[in-house]
Amino acid sequence: QVQLVESGGGLVQAGGSLRLSCAASGRTFSRSVMGWFRQAPGKEREFIARITSSGGSRTYADFVKGRFTISRDNAKNTVYLQMISLKPEDTAVYYCAAQALVGGSYTYWGQGTQVTVSS
Repeated sequence: QVQLVESGGGLVQAGGSLRLSCAASGRTFSRSVMGWFRQAPGKEREFIARITSSGGSRTYADFVKGRFTISRDNAKNTVYLQMISLKPEDTAVYYCAAQALVGGSYTYWGQGTQVTVSS
């Protein structure tokens, strides 16, 4: 079982930056594909980025447009999302998730951290 806890969210002005962290427990973390998602009020949860277990491959949603970077430190059981040039439309609850080792679905989710970007 994997437990995920996000942190680093908060209130930031447009154009600012935030670095989100997702601390994971569980001995299988280093073998898990990790992803970041977000959900704005009244909208569906949307994919932001994913990173393979080794960190060697990263995939991003088109809307990121070079502003977000996903990374991981397996020694610290932590995945990060560095966000720069934040826009008001980035306001959402941000979640990290871990794919199951078998099946590929995102089985484990954190509680989310609120990111609010003011104009």
